[in-house]
Amino acid sequence: MDSTKSNEDVSHVDVITAKDLLSSCHTYLDVRTVEEYNKGHIDKAINIPYMFLTEQGLFLGFTFIIFVGCNSGGRGLRACADLINAGYKDVRNLEGGYSAWVDNEFKGDDKAAQQFKTACKFRP
Repeated sequence: MDSTKSNEDVSHVDVITAKDLLSSCHTYLDVRTVEEYNKGHIDKAINIPYMFLTEQGLFLGFTFIIFVGCNSGGRGLRACADLINAGYKDVRNLEGGYSAWVDNEFKGDDKAAQQFKTACKFRP
């Protein structure tokens, strides 16, 4: 690998594009804690908390676009940089994270979405 990549090297994807990617069989990696994930998540998401990634956890075996998200974008951005440094080529951070997903009303369970909106400490 030529050089270590940083957060500035990460591509982003908006929630509309992310929704389209999900419907065309791409993978969403949710890097929030298990507790956050259990309060609400995007359907078919894979939950691997960023703070617990090991060297073995970086090699997920995906050969297609991976888009990564957390609550608001920060952990997702760092996870993307780590995945790029591990050799993944097409990795994107979900702009605004799960918060943006909920704000765009893509969450199917309205009650869970409303609870998330009031419980997430990163929301304005």
